Amino acid sequence: MKLALLIANRGFFPSSVIESAYADMKEAFSKAGLECLTIDRSMTKYGAVETTQDGFIFARFLEEHHNEYDGLVICLPNFGDENGIKAAISSCDVPILLQAYPDELGKMDFEHRRDAFCGKFALTSVLKQMDVKYTTFKPFTVCPSDPEFDEQLRKFAGICRIVKRMRKMRLGAIGARTSAFKSVRFDEVALERHGIDTETYDLSSIFTCMNEFSDTDASVQKWLADLKCASDFTNVPKGRDLVLARFAATLSYIISKASLDAVAIRCWSELQENLGITPCAIMGILNHSGIPAACEMDVTNAISMLGLALASGKSSGCLDLNNNYGDEENECILFHCGPLPMDLMRGPGVIEEHKMLSKSYGQGCSWGLNVGKMNTGKITFSSVRTEAGEIRFYVDKGNIIEKPVDKDFFGIYGVLEASDLQNKLQRISENGFRHHVTITAGDVTDILAEAFTKYLGYKRVEL
Repeated sequence: MKLALLIANRGFFPSSVIESAYADMKEAFSKAGLECLTIDRSMTKYGAVETTQDGFIFARFLEEHHNEYDGLVICLPNFGDENGIKAAISSCDVPILLQAYPDELGKMDFEHRRDAFCGKFALTSVLKQMDVKYTTFKPFTVCPSDPEFDEQLRKFAGICRIVKRMRKMRLGAIGARTSAFKSVRFDEVALERHGIDTETYDLSSIFTCMNEFSDTDASVQKWLADLKCASDFTNVPKGRDLVLARFAATLSYIISKASLDAVAIRCWSELQENLGITPCAIMGILNHSGIPAACEMDVTNAISMLGLALASGKSSGCLDLNNNYGDEENECILFHCGPLPMDLMRGPGVIEEHKMLSKSYGQGCSWGLNVGKMNTGKITFSSVRTEAGEIRFYVDKGNIIEKPVDKDFFGIYGVLEASDLQNKLQRISENGFRHHVTITAGDVTDILAEAFTKYLGYKRVEL
């Protein structure tokens, strides 16, 4: 990822702080694995932005490199000049991170003090007047060499990944809404007004497309190999693995042809009645490959899955908030039929028949359920829905803990522990969120919240 860097200046401060700021920031970018885009130092005094004319020069520089960078870092090695910065970012359409150097006790004389603490207030006031969105983190002032700034840069990179990919997003709805679940209904126009284009596909067209793939097709064979790498197919009836691979190859073709960023799939009952499969294991591989796939036509939670994956730089999954865990108030069981990516599981799963669907639609109709167990550790969980023309979401964090679940509990499961869980479940319910929850590894709550609310215009529901 490449970020642009603007070094600000106020003229009566010593030029040495500009020189050291360039060195410090470039080292910080490199440590965080980020490319740094800067102007030629000869274009302005010290290569910094101070005057309005400097700002115009920097603005033209950004325009010349439009689409080359994903975010802008504004560095205040001293107070800075709001007029120059105002001109520089007049057409900036990417997330902006503000960094201000701290002053040091013992170096507060006129030759050494920076006043960036004060200058940051002046700058944020002007940005607010301009209605320019910007990101700041705690502590209020931080040196680029400090570990706190390394963390800030990495978080900001996650925000930029989300905004770049999701400001204009294409989402595939594979099949009609799952008939039994009115809870997954959504407002397609609300999504459109937030930059999300929804493409819908009838399952009959998917089946027709699937018939064009032979068992020996290269994409089918690739999918067959991937499926058998991710799961144990020992007990799967002969030929059913190829049906799964052909269906997967068809989905991949549709995703590629339509340039889809994420999909939601009607996973029952037509797939069982016509093909004898469930797509759980397929969806796990799609999730692992960076194409979030939500179960049961939960279109809006495909949005949260993509956001979580981009925030963490890892993959995401969709599960059910499924069961209480005995009388443990801060624990519950997360479960689904096997669509988790490998990096959220303890190892390869085992392909079985879906017990619930087999009971409803007949034995042998539902091969593709992936049985396994979730990794333990810290997670971020979220859900998205539409209401009154808005995209609404919640996000929180918890831990998947090592707790036993009944031996015959099928699919993929884990026990979630989260603080004040009973009140959080109550607020999830009161705000109309469904039983699905999406997850990713690690704590990325602030990254997702910042990107979704500030830059994408979604409304956060606090838990």
